[in-house]
Amino acid sequence: MFSITEESLNVQQLSDGLENPAGGALVTFEGRVRNHSEGLSVKGLDYQAYVPLAEAEGAKIMAEARAKYDLLECRCVHRVGSLMIGEIAVWVGVISAHRGDAFEAARYIIDEAKSRVPIWKRENLESGTSHWVACHDEDPSGQT
Repeated sequence: MFSITEESLNVQQLSDGLENPAGGALVTFEGRVRNHSEGLSVKGLDYQAYVPLAEAEGAKIMAEARAKYDLLECRCVHRVGSLMIGEIAVWVGVISAHRGDAFEAARYIIDEAKSRVPIWKRENLESGTSHWVACHDEDPSGQT
C-alpha cells in the first residue's frame, strides 16, 4: 500500500497495521524534516504531488518490492503540504519472516519512491527565501 496524505503521520498506528504472526522482522523508516540542506538553514518544507500519478507509481514500487523480496506486508505513506522541522515527511514499513528481506525492501522502497514518485519539495530557508529541490528550480504548479 502506498498513499499520499495531508495528515500528520501516526507511526504507532502505521506500525500496528503491519502486524503478522509469521513476521519475525519489522523494519520502519521515518524521513524527517531537518533544519539544514547543503549548508543552508531550513525552517520548513512544502510538498506537492500529483496524487493520482504519485499513488499509481508508488503502488508499482510496492508491487516490485513484494516480487523482489520475501515480504508479508509493506506500506509507504508520504505527506504533502507544509511541514515544520522534525515532522515526518515519509514513512516506510516492511514486515517479513527474516530481517535481511525487511531491511533490503525498506531501503528499496524509499530509494525508488524518492527517485520515481512525482512529489515536489520546496525548501523554505531561514533567510526568507525558498527554492524547489530536484525539480529544476521550477515551481511544479507552473507559477514562478
